[in-house]
Amino acid sequence: MILYRKFKIAAHQLGLKFRDDRLLDIYKAGEHVEFDPLRKLRVEKVNLRDVYFKHAELDVISRELKQYPNLFKVVELADHQRAFVFVDGRFDRILAPGLHVLVIALRNVRVEVADMRDAVYASADMAGILRGNTIEEYADVLELEDSKRALVWVDGRFRMALKAGQYLVWKGLQRVRVESFDVSEPRFAHKDLPAIVNSAGANGALTVYPIEPGQLGLWFNDGKLKGELAPGVHAFWTGVSKLKVMVTDLREKTFDIAGQEIMTHDKVTLRLNALLTYRVADVVKSVSVVDDAPGALYREAQLALRAVIGSRELDALLTDKDAVVEELREVVARKAPEFGLEVKSLGIRDIILPGEMKDLMNKVMQARKAAEAGLITRREETAAARMQANTAKILEGNPTLMKLRELEVLEKIAEKSNLTVVLGDGGLKDRVMKLM
Repeated sequence: MILYRKFKIAAHQLGLKFRDDRLLDIYKAGEHVEFDPLRKLRVEKVNLRDVYFKHAELDVISRELKQYPNLFKVVELADHQRAFVFVDGRFDRILAPGLHVLVIALRNVRVEVADMRDAVYASADMAGILRGNTIEEYADVLELEDSKRALVWVDGRFRMALKAGQYLVWKGLQRVRVESFDVSEPRFAHKDLPAIVNSAGANGALTVYPIEPGQLGLWFNDGKLKGELAPGVHAFWTGVSKLKVMVTDLREKTFDIAGQEIMTHDKVTLRLNALLTYRVADVVKSVSVVDDAPGALYREAQLALRAVIGSRELDALLTDKDAVVEELREVVARKAPEFGLEVKSLGIRDIILPGEMKDLMNKVMQARKAAEAGLITRREETAAARMQANTAKILEGNPTLMKLRELEVLEKIAEKSNLTVVLGDGGLKDRVMKLM
């Protein structure tokens, strides 16, 4: 009766030791002796040169093989997955859904699992993958030259934008549509632009520029002006040229010209605050003539203030401020078109005098008001005297009117003295009048 059995495993082999169809151990290369009186021991030899392990009971023994990660690699793929197998650095094949066991003891094996729900697959090893002969069954090849870009739509919805490169577009799982574009013209236009630019899939491939109402955009390609951008959303392909977009606000704007210390013609130093309102009239000129058109207009307004105020004496400035403002506006308005701007209004808001000048002007004003008050008083006194002289002349020529005047005076005296005056016949009246 034979109690022991001998097994020989070659250098390129492994031995799978089974008892009652259960995997117990793995033999490496060499001779192995096992006690097996009932001859229930079974050894299956595995060729290490063959990467793809096949077995009738693969689903059962794969759980045991996971315990030997240095010898076997177990790959389980769902229906929406595929796996790229690289052997010794070279692409070998694509694995379909299901259970796979790869022998990695002798060979350098790398597996990349791809999700077909992503619709598009890209890899640094794409050149090697495309040399294989198993691609067409699972995917279409998409090659984009440097002057090409593509949009990918999955089941009618935008999924992603693709830059130049090589890609695999998966078949079967979803309805995938690819749009290819020539990017020699960097501006991107599409009937579904809002859906595209609002999707995260456009990031990196498209640069979006929103233009708000009241604004106007200019876009330059390689330093040359190409066109205007009206209010709305505009997109450009990223990285295809030297692109620049400048946005200009067309609405009226106002800035303060504050704290300007200026000396008048009569050597009085004052501080002046002005207010300037302007708008952009020529967008192209406003961005091409100077780097900062509003800043240039501000400096011109400062110079105009110094020139106009410096040519006037303080009294003229204070008494005819409207003429000063009009001259200022004309000077700045002539200069503004050079920067593509239009002056809408310019006004002097405050004129701040030094403290000692304020005191002096207050004294002058007080003296002027006092003189005006004296003049008015003398005018009133003269008018009153003239009126009295005229009244005397009238009474002198009219005795009856004189008598009535005398009676009015008598009445006033009687009221103040609490007296009662009774006038009777002519004799009594004459005696009272004589008494008065």
